Amino acid sequence: MGTGKIGARRPVMLSVVVPCYNERDGVAELHRRVSAVCLEHSPSYEIVLVIDGATDGTREAIFELAEKDDHVVAIDLARNYGHQIALSAGLEFCRGQRILILDADLQDPPELLGAMMAKMDEGFDVVYGQRVKRDGESWFKLASASMFYRLLGRIVDVDIAPDSGDFRLMSRRALDHLNAMPERYRFIRGMVSWIGLRQVAFPYERHRRFAGTTHYPLKKMVLLAVDAMTSFSILPLRFASLLGMMFGLLGLVVLGYTLLEWSVGNVLPGWTSLAAIMLILGSVQLLVLGIFGEYLGRMYMETKRRPLYFVNEIVSRDQPAKNSELPVHRLQEMAKRAARG
Repeated sequence: MGTGKIGARRPVMLSVVVPCYNERDGVAELHRRVSAVCLEHSPSYEIVLVIDGATDGTREAIFELAEKDDHVVAIDLARNYGHQIALSAGLEFCRGQRILILDADLQDPPELLGAMMAKMDEGFDVVYGQRVKRDGESWFKLASASMFYRLLGRIVDVDIAPDSGDFRLMSRRALDHLNAMPERYRFIRGMVSWIGLRQVAFPYERHRRFAGTTHYPLKKMVLLAVDAMTSFSILPLRFASLLGMMFGLLGLVVLGYTLLEWSVGNVLPGWTSLAAIMLILGSVQLLVLGIFGEYLGRMYMETKRRPLYFVNEIVSRDQPAKNSELPVHRLQEMAKRAARG
């Protein structure tokens, strides 16, 4: 999925990949701080800014940067696909030997790049940020995030470090392995953990957003949690199976008791107990069907084999980047052919 083609392009030492959604007020500061740290630590670099269907002027601001700065590549996706898909698009496109994943809100300081590079020089393939402090976030966000990672650690089949986001430095080898994983429901920090290789935590303090408000409301957090759990564990299915068997056995016991009482003529006159049993069994059946349905729906979506995203436009002063034939460019051509009919 791109390894050979990336090697055929002019490589750079470092790629910084940043998904951007409605971050107009912070784009200039993001570019200033990332450019400064890249100039300090890498002789050649690129900044890949992925525009994920932004509607507030972020697209125009990033295009302006790409037209002025040779190091900036702007990838405008065809619509808002979500953070994880936008990040996947940038990771598929980038060509660095080392890749820094960063959020556009600047909560993860790009100035930590030097220390993370030094850590990678010790032989690690992945240096992932682990938050020891998070400024500017509500008690609910902190509590729900803590509960999520603890629950995730108990039910998934791979070791996913607690309190770690997507902020990380990866080697080209690790990224090529990640890009070879085609699933649609992507929980990238978990996928990177699943790869293996040598990985190490990098403790740091997360800052407040530079501008704007979070784009991860409760609904998106819940969906991300469902993606994480269903992508790396079949424990919910086992839970559903065990629950079904347990209540199935209980139903047989109650049936035996009912038949015994009927045989001796001691039929229960009341309807309360009967209604309670029916409600309990009905609720359990619906719960089990819901879990099965969640997995079945995801399997159905995977079988469609649709591309993860389409690209509307790529803006860069770097001609090799514009003219390369990486998957995103092929998808872009497919979109144009489809539009022409």
